Amino acid sequence: MNSDIRILMCSPKHYDVDYVINPWMEGNIHKSSRDRAVEQWQNLYSILKEQAIVDLVDPQPGWPDMVFTANAGLVLGSSVVLSRFFHPERQGEEPHFKEWFERQGYNVYELPKDLPFEGAGDALLDREGRWLWAGYGFRSELDSHSYLAKWLDIEVVSLQLVDERFYHLDTCFCPLSNGYLLYYPPAFDFYSNRIIEMRVPEHKRIVVGEADAINFACNAVNVERTIVMNKVSNDLKDRLAQVGFEVIQTQLSEFIKAGGAAKCLTLRTTEPMDVAIHANSPVESRTVRLEGHLLDSGAINRALDLIVEGGGSFQVLNFQLGEQRQSTSTAEIKVSAPSHGILEEILSQLIPLGAVDLPEAERNAELLPVEQAGVAPDDFYVSTIYPTEVRIDGRWVKVQNQRMDGAIAVTRSPSGPVARCKLLRDLEVGEEVVVDVVGIRTIRKTAQRDRDKHEFSFMSGNVSSERRVELVVEQVAWELRQIRDRGGKVVVTAGPVVIHTGGGDHLAQLIREGYVQALLGGNAIAVHDIEQALMGTSLGVDMKRGVAVRGGHRHHLKTINTIRRCGNITKAVEQGVLTRGVFYECVKNKVPFALAASIRDDGPLPDTETDIIKAQEQYAELLEGADTILMLSTMLHAIGVGNMTPAGVKMVCVDINPAVVTKLSDRGSVESVGVVTDVGLFLSLLVKQLEAFTAPYRAVKTA
Repeated sequence: MNSDIRILMCSPKHYDVDYVINPWMEGNIHKSSRDRAVEQWQNLYSILKEQAIVDLVDPQPGWPDMVFTANAGLVLGSSVVLSRFFHPERQGEEPHFKEWFERQGYNVYELPKDLPFEGAGDALLDREGRWLWAGYGFRSELDSHSYLAKWLDIEVVSLQLVDERFYHLDTCFCPLSNGYLLYYPPAFDFYSNRIIEMRVPEHKRIVVGEADAINFACNAVNVERTIVMNKVSNDLKDRLAQVGFEVIQTQLSEFIKAGGAAKCLTLRTTEPMDVAIHANSPVESRTVRLEGHLLDSGAINRALDLIVEGGGSFQVLNFQLGEQRQSTSTAEIKVSAPSHGILEEILSQLIPLGAVDLPEAERNAELLPVEQAGVAPDDFYVSTIYPTEVRIDGRWVKVQNQRMDGAIAVTRSPSGPVARCKLLRDLEVGEEVVVDVVGIRTIRKTAQRDRDKHEFSFMSGNVSSERRVELVVEQVAWELRQIRDRGGKVVVTAGPVVIHTGGGDHLAQLIREGYVQALLGGNAIAVHDIEQALMGTSLGVDMKRGVAVRGGHRHHLKTINTIRRCGNITKAVEQGVLTRGVFYECVKNKVPFALAASIRDDGPLPDTETDIIKAQEQYAELLEGADTILMLSTMLHAIGVGNMTPAGVKMVCVDINPAVVTKLSDRGSVESVGVVTDVGLFLSLLVKQLEAFTAPYRAVKTA
């Protein structure tokens, strides 16, 4: 027996599975044998008495989980941080454990009542006394880690748990003597696994497979070179033996029914301490405010999900619900993260939801100079599609040229600072770039509950292959007519499938009748449109009969050669060579177009821009002032256009492939809709619907 080590246990006199607060309890209500539980507990008690001094706390009726003393608190030296249980079913244990610690002369620290922390179940000391591993995600909150660091004067390393089966850190993580670690990596998020790998050398990390993990191999008691656990595979036992550990197995199946094993049944009250190590908690917190129709728009749920999924923790400090239907709600949320980098990443995702960083609301944005053309400073803020303002010299400045995936560059002028979204390649020496997330806010429209009966009813950012296409077409047609009548701007980006599916004539009609103000595409749509106009084929297939023609595989190259002989598409129209089709209508109706090249292009046509940078600039220029964008069966061009387009521009993406429309919907714009259907059918229905709308309109004009 090691007389320097003391362990606290509690008899299972009142133990049973009385409720469900973790996945292991499901299906085990009152299915635990009291006699077997007592026998298994006694065996563990006897084994540990050979290794250390075991103290006992009296069990209390009505609190069946008191047997899991690991959750009583966290002890270091003469101090103990008492647990604040997450579930009401265990909160009654707190005063009993507090009484025991006080009788033993411990300095007892108590966390705020609304801050869950479940003791040594979620806080495990490195066996060398160098730092405290602290888990969060299910039972303990990240904000508790700052208190642990301060009260116990120790460095805290925060780890996020992501598998609900391993709801406490000690169910999947066991620090061992001499710096070794027994753990199950899938129980942690990516960032936490990286932290573990940085702290523990590879040769000292003993990875547990799922079969051993679900037998609670990590929920073990380590006393020097002895490890006591429920059950272990021969492979894991051999690996532990190779590095000098002796494994003692003892059956604890009755306690696994409640989600615990050897470690859960024990609390070590003598822990190693390195007196040279002092408090250091990397946990950072900021408070943000959200305002709008937070409940019915789902904004509050999205915000909280982003915080947790990003590796952070939250506390809703204040929530004021709108009292009437038109009223907005306001929430103040404390956001915590285990490092500055993670906090910054979380806040950058909350900003597009309209979050304002309250403590920093009156602080200017942080700016760093561009020291090398085309290169931003580290930690630059990445812009989104939403209208953004940055605080410069004490006032909010609207960011120009809003687009996603850019940097915000600031220049000074006599009239004041100017902020613009710029691609990295366009940054110039002498400009300043916004870094971090301080002094940045987005302007979000308040979500409407009642939409005008003529407004896009599908403007919900969703994708469906099951909705009636005719209904969507009717809504799109109505919008196109309204835009044309008020002199607005519709931009179409289209792929060659438009031609292959017979949609070319319909698109040409839309251009001819003034529904399209700019056309974006690649070399292929132009080649196949002109091939159809000149030869009646598309990729060598007769468009009327749907069969390949002899020698048709050469048609697209002959088309390219013809246009090159003319000089370009416009000259081919002027010379009478090109007399119909989509690009004929563009030239005749003075509708500008831009064609971007790709590596697979034949020719290409003289109009195709082979410099991708210049092509992007041409696209951006034609997209300026767009009210609506129709994206017709062209994945890469549609995604590129989506990235260039600010929020507020309505987008309709039509493709037979659901993955394409989902990609566009995922960009976050609520003004977007995806329609999964054949693009030729869509255009055919659209033209018919427009004719139905405009027939009375034309009749009135004629009269």
